[in-house]
Amino acid sequence: MGKIRKTLLTLLAINMAIMASISLADEPPAILSMKERKQVIDRLLLTRLETILPQEMRKYNFDMWLVICRETNEDPVFRTLTPEDPWAMRRLSMLVFCDRGAKEGVERIIIAKHNKKLYRNEWRRLEESQWESLARVVAERDPQRIAINESERMWHADGLSSTLKQKLVQILGPQYTTRLHSGEELAIGWLERRIPEEMEIYSHVVSIAHHIIAEAFSSRVITPGVTTSDDLNWWLRERIRELKLIATFQPDIDIIRNKTEGKAPENNIIRRGDVIHCDIGFEYLRMCTDIQEMGYVLREGETDAPEGLKRAFKMGNRMQDILCEEIKEGLTGNEVQAAALKKGREESLNPRVYSHPIGFHLHAAGPVIGLPELQNGVPGRGDFPVHYDTCYAIELSINAEIPEWQGQQVRFSLEEEAIFTRDGIFFFGGRQTDFHLIR
Repeated sequence: MGKIRKTLLTLLAINMAIMASISLADEPPAILSMKERKQVIDRLLLTRLETILPQEMRKYNFDMWLVICRETNEDPVFRTLTPEDPWAMRRLSMLVFCDRGAKEGVERIIIAKHNKKLYRNEWRRLEESQWESLARVVAERDPQRIAINESERMWHADGLSSTLKQKLVQILGPQYTTRLHSGEELAIGWLERRIPEEMEIYSHVVSIAHHIIAEAFSSRVITPGVTTSDDLNWWLRERIRELKLIATFQPDIDIIRNKTEGKAPENNIIRRGDVIHCDIGFEYLRMCTDIQEMGYVLREGETDAPEGLKRAFKMGNRMQDILCEEIKEGLTGNEVQAAALKKGREESLNPRVYSHPIGFHLHAAGPVIGLPELQNGVPGRGDFPVHYDTCYAIELSINAEIPEWQGQQVRFSLEEEAIFTRDGIFFFGGRQTDFHLIR
């Protein structure tokens, strides 16, 4: 049994246990100290540099990759290629990757005023300028195809500034300038692919998000008739900060209410009978989350949400299933979106599909599967193909009529993290299938 398959079976067992007990948990899963996080991040990085990097360079026929950027204007891939240290970037940094073949692997060089673990510094500061050092390193290795981070379609692969490109062309001269090519696909491949160890950790990271939401959508935090959506937003912001997590965007809470009972007031007080919806995201161990879940505030005497709302939730889950079935190796994001929407409409789910890659970045490198405002494909970013071992925020919505609300049309928005592999697509930490009930 392969390592990835074993990892997936482990994930399934973990996910089932998490979703069975999440509402009973008082505390989120264990969160590492900052020192412990560095150890995990650096260990994962070394494995990635020794496996994914050479595979992607050879896949796209590059024998050298240059990543050049400056302080406060970092290339989107720079941090993902370097260890966790106090100085992510200082002044001007140059990373050089040279493929020495299957036996020696990819040589990792840094040309900068500071050293970095896992890299060898090649700058002879007493003999040459920083740019002269780069020219020498390139000439000594005589690469035939050099990747640089330029891309019109994918901003994650467009980190080389115009000024630095001009300087690079100047110091390399005509001989090597003609060998410069866009490393768009290489940068995307590096950013989007996950190793088995990351899959296991990602499940843990997502479970933290699920626990935070479960706590927020409970009577421990919400007092019907008193707590406002703004109160809940601030509680989530504080909770994420308390756990020493990095918010990738600020939490967003909205109230869905039976219109016959009036609109939500200006102060947005959460009342019994309301549906509440959240959208939260944070980064932990360099992995991002982006999750939307829903809760229902029980009326006096109720033990569950109305059947119409529960049916709508199942419609949302069905649309998730449809989308996951259509995510296939080699299809573009636009093709996946079109196929999923077709099936969803045939089943009268009134869907919208706007999913995106996720990983080192919130809206990460890879094929976009729709945007909220673009339901007929996304030119450029939606034209990239789907690859195995990549992660997505399965984000979508359905529109349903709620009988108990006099036929009111309600849009249900759901979002959960998943990984696509040869064995199928799996939700990290499971997915929400029932409302969080607030008593």
